[in-house]
Amino acid sequence: METAVLLVALVIGLALFFDFTNGFHDTANAMATPIATGALKPKVAVMLAAGLNLVGAFLSTEVSKTISHGIIQEDSIAATTMLPIIFAGLIGAITWNMLTWLLGLPSSSSHALFGGLIGATIVGASVAAIDFGMVLSKVVLPALIAPFTAGLIAFAATKLAYAVTRRYDNRPDGRSGFRYGQIFTSSLVALAHGTNDAQKTMGVITLALIMAGWQDPANADPQMWVIFACAITIALGTYMGGWRIIRTLGRGLTEVKPAQGFSAETSTAATILASSAFGFALSTTQVASGSVIGSGLGRRGSSVRWRTVGRIAVGWLLTLPAAGAVGALAALIIVWLGGWGILIDAVLAVAIIVAVFVRSRRDHVDASNAISEVADSGAAVKVKRNPPPTRRQRAVMRAQAKQAADAAARREKKGTK
Repeated sequence: METAVLLVALVIGLALFFDFTNGFHDTANAMATPIATGALKPKVAVMLAAGLNLVGAFLSTEVSKTISHGIIQEDSIAATTMLPIIFAGLIGAITWNMLTWLLGLPSSSSHALFGGLIGATIVGASVAAIDFGMVLSKVVLPALIAPFTAGLIAFAATKLAYAVTRRYDNRPDGRSGFRYGQIFTSSLVALAHGTNDAQKTMGVITLALIMAGWQDPANADPQMWVIFACAITIALGTYMGGWRIIRTLGRGLTEVKPAQGFSAETSTAATILASSAFGFALSTTQVASGSVIGSGLGRRGSSVRWRTVGRIAVGWLLTLPAAGAVGALAALIIVWLGGWGILIDAVLAVAIIVAVFVRSRRDHVDASNAISEVADSGAAVKVKRNPPPTRRQRAVMRAQAKQAADAAARREKKGTK
């Protein structure tokens, strides 16, 4: 009994740490573009995102049910086997999150969690314990469709935004109205992120409680203390900033202008909120990246850095199998060594986390060096020193030229007389 209680405590602690990494890993989804355009100061942006992630975590539990009752057929697995599987799966997810954060890659925390759990389940139980139909419909298909859909929406929104606004508005940053709009849209993305990503950790903890016999299996809703714990943890992680990934999304994919940022955030928020309503455990990172790429393609003269896009795409492809491999290895250690295996896994997890953190200090990234040159200069849109005249200015110039010509003609006529 004491061993079971200790194992549940370890699972809950590890799940909350994953929730924390999810927060700082995904801050960029909402705040990279408003920071890049100068719409929000970096510290203000992450504080706003943290607060809205906290609120969003209380608005929906549909995604939580997908995790706790869906991907893994827990009814066919004994509790003594399932709890170590969850523990091993979380190690796989955290390892991948820490590695991609170090590399500044906006990879999917969701898919890292799914990959870790699937790999650990295959080793700790069997392949038959995975509901691959649910994995396909709730995880794989949304992963393929959502970024493409978000990119198309952002592309169309960016085209529309530039079509209905003037190129020059006699202000230093051009189209500055969109910068104010970005405050609203980025806030909406942060709120949407809370409705989707915080739920995944709630689902893991709920699954652990069900397997330990501490919650009725017929009720997949997370308990109130679980909701509070996960909401507060993801908010704290978000407040940490995740500046490496903010730098990648804010200036690594394309040079983001205010109209682009507004369009990308609108597309991201709409896609995430729709997926949360249907219970799809969506990768908010993939949606945000797809939106930024779509907005870059939608602005004439903009260039998308396809090499960076390629690195991110490789990260997406590797997330499920890589996290699954680490989760499977952690589960294999437990299968071989039993209780000692759990202890060894815990020590290895702590060692990995500390090693990645120490390595990150060699090239430290924070609010002072993560923001783009555009935002840093205070000029979100580069305007030529002598911009071409507007339609009204051209009309005034033509009228003045006509008046000058008429005056010259009158003087010439008077001089002739």
